[in-house]
Amino acid sequence: MSRISQPDPELTHRLTRRGMLGVAAGATAAALLGAAATPATAATETADKTSGRGRPVLPPGRLGIQLYSLRDKVSTLGFAPVFAELEKYGYDEVEFAGYTQGTAGPITLAQLKRLARDHGLNPIGSHVGYYSDDPNAYTFAQNLTKVLDDAQALGLKHIGTASGPFRYGSTVDAWKRAAEEFNTYGAAAKARGMKFYQHNHSEEFSFATDNPKVRLYDVLLKETDPDLVFLEMDIYWAYSGQFRFSKRPDGTPAPFEPLNYVLRQPHRYPLFHVKDGVSDPANTYGYRMTDVGDGDIDYQNFISAVTRLRGERLAHHWQAEHDQPAESFTFARRSSAYLHSLREKC
Repeated sequence: MSRISQPDPELTHRLTRRGMLGVAAGATAAALLGAAATPATAATETADKTSGRGRPVLPPGRLGIQLYSLRDKVSTLGFAPVFAELEKYGYDEVEFAGYTQGTAGPITLAQLKRLARDHGLNPIGSHVGYYSDDPNAYTFAQNLTKVLDDAQALGLKHIGTASGPFRYGSTVDAWKRAAEEFNTYGAAAKARGMKFYQHNHSEEFSFATDNPKVRLYDVLLKETDPDLVFLEMDIYWAYSGQFRFSKRPDGTPAPFEPLNYVLRQPHRYPLFHVKDGVSDPANTYGYRMTDVGDGDIDYQNFISAVTRLRGERLAHHWQAEHDQPAESFTFARRSSAYLHSLREKC
């Protein structure tokens, strides 16, 4: 794999800010310069020698990126240059948000699959719309067969939606109805060797309008078949949901911990979005989105808690994401370097 050619002078500061002083500055420099190794390998070897810490928090071969974060680069440069950069940054996987993303010139699914593999990137999943009023729309509800055909052509193991289950409203029965449809999509995906998944935002953690004691996310978990419907927890939006919906509409406490959802049913969460934010109680969502490592979400603890579960270290895929990065290649590079630098606490 190619090496990162330029060091990131900010990473040591970011690690210090996040309380990661055990990773020495020399480890950081080696990981970023990659003098004789990939970013992940250099960070591992140097940190083990200088910090006395254990294995990397991030499991090998499981760091991906949601290509929505790089949509500006894909639309102007095309997929090939973007994939080449991701290879240099030490990424292993990509998750699609559409198969063209405005790129100039036509590209077939076979070409897209080959491009990814040529750069050492495994296409791991894709986001597709849930439903539309247009009967010809490219969504699960309107064109399930075509959606699954395309996913299969790309060799995807996961195919999902970032749409919330609000098609029929925010009542318990409305979400039960949406859950039935998700079970249908999950069964169809399973028949082709894939997993159907839903990606959350913060609103999924709100309460049913007809029963404010019931959290809608709990309805989704209960009413979907755990063998057919899986979840991609967007960790940033889950903590935003914690900020917004830790009280019921009547003001009574209803605290929850996003990590506990995963620890109770780890098999239901094959994918994660690793997105960071700076705590800001004045913000409607409780956080201001930032590059991974610059915020206040404790990813060392979160990822470690999941991967330390028996049999779970390689069972999950971690996709870096930022909805509106200031500079998308910089976001991708710095996020990879930060996540590769994390070490288990002794």
